[in-house]
Amino acid sequence: MTALITRDELAAAIEVGAVTVVDTLGGEYYAQQHLPGALALVPADVDAQASTVLPDRDAPIVTYCSNPACPNSGQVADRLANLGYTNVRKYREGIQDWVEAGLPTETA
Repeated sequence: MTALITRDELAAAIEVGAVTVVDTLGGEYYAQQHLPGALALVPADVDAQASTVLPDRDAPIVTYCSNPACPNSGQVADRLANLGYTNVRKYREGIQDWVEAGLPTETA
């Protein structure tokens, strides 16, 4: 099981540029709103795109999706770990929690 990260930990890591954030919703969801600096990588594209989008397998990576009910962030995190990524965590609460906390988002 993938380790979790809290909203406050993630916000602090984003603030200092210490993490690569991965939006696992993609498409229109990503275009409308995503965490600052997030890259889009959906479960179906992990095998084909991970090495290009995330070249450093030891870099801190955090995946997220919409909320705890969404399986995408866990699926992408688990697949990345299986591909040899060593520092992957999941923001289980997702963008819904981020927005409700009044934190900034970006659009594509």
